[in-house]
Amino acid sequence: MNVLLVNTYDLGHQPFGLASPAAWLLRGGHQVVCADLAIDRWPDNLAAFDCVAFHLPMHTATRLAAPLIRRLRGKARVACYGLYAPLNADYLRSLGAEAIIGGEFEAALLAWVNGEEVNGASFDRLAFVPPQRHLLPVLGSYAKLHVGDHQRIVGYTEASRGCKHLCRHCPVVPVYEGRFRVVPAEIVLEDIRRQVAAGAQHITFGDPDFWNGPTHAQRIVRALHAEFPALTYDVIIKIEHLLQRRDLLAELRETSCLMVTSAVESLDDAVLAKLDKGHTRADFLLAVSLLREAGLTLAPTFIAFTPWTTRASYLHLLRTLAELDLVGHVSPVQWALRLLIPAGSRMLELEEVQALVTGFDEEALLHRWQHADPAMDTLAAAAIRSAGHPGTREEIFARLWELAAEGEYETPALQARAAIPYLDEPWYC
Repeated sequence: MNVLLVNTYDLGHQPFGLASPAAWLLRGGHQVVCADLAIDRWPDNLAAFDCVAFHLPMHTATRLAAPLIRRLRGKARVACYGLYAPLNADYLRSLGAEAIIGGEFEAALLAWVNGEEVNGASFDRLAFVPPQRHLLPVLGSYAKLHVGDHQRIVGYTEASRGCKHLCRHCPVVPVYEGRFRVVPAEIVLEDIRRQVAAGAQHITFGDPDFWNGPTHAQRIVRALHAEFPALTYDVIIKIEHLLQRRDLLAELRETSCLMVTSAVESLDDAVLAKLDKGHTRADFLLAVSLLREAGLTLAPTFIAFTPWTTRASYLHLLRTLAELDLVGHVSPVQWALRLLIPAGSRMLELEEVQALVTGFDEEALLHRWQHADPAMDTLAAAAIRSAGHPGTREEIFARLWELAAEGEYETPALQARAAIPYLDEPWYC
């Protein structure tokens, strides 16, 4: 079979979600073309493909894929796979997708190409093979890591999938429901080895939480550092895990970890409890201190606008980040994100959220909700526009403060800090 694997958006990374299934399909005797539409053009020779499969790892990717899936109706067999496929199964089928594959998708995708009827999420423990990245655009085409005045070419891999935790707002939860699967260390290391040969100077680990399996994770970074001592990397780790395994922070730094992203989401304990995050404001403050002591950069992410956000709490968030000298650590979009409630979200367990939801927008792939105070929705809309305008992180912070403070409070003073490493692709969902 001639198979086209399509990715529309993956946060500026060379997509593991194309490279991994491509390896399975090639091993199965199929011809494979990968189209990463974040970089590539839509192929002109669609008639040449028997099967087209869309990788849908997130909300933005799925929305971008929808019109392309619709265009293929009656022209090719179409499958959708990845996290957002099972969350939006009925909608994707209405567009023309015949197979919806979630969870551990590689074996199921191969079975579908082989003519088997496949649908739903699989959580089988797979015998992974090294991803085939030669079918993708070169690493230099993707997002770069900035460290001071220097840029580094960034590779991307995944050491695990799913998550043990059940954070109420997280889209991983409705699919994996607390399940967690690892990619064998030898496969991860071979994937990185090939990317280094292709020019990678830094690796992003895209695991939902790198320390869901800390023994597995640390085995990988120890081996990685031993083989490539100049290679740096970044990871995603929950605040809860940073505190529980603080004994491993020094090893992260010693193995050349530059940056730890953590989904803080809020600095309000009541909101954190509603989100079922598993940490408190005090935990966050302690994590900031521990990572600074270890010489690691913390890159916190937030859901700035929730049903419980007030103008005062929003200003408190901004002021606290300024007082902690964290403004340069936060991607500006994080000061403007509004709670997204996808299909199957645990947020709908809360009666107060149900009361604010106005209906499910199938094309937008989310439950629409309105804040009890219309002024907060107005502020959220203004904040996302302002965050998208050019400027340094400090300049964007000042604009957002002025929007929210409305002249009533003086903009917090920001201290000059040493260069903070950052990836030049904004964090969306």
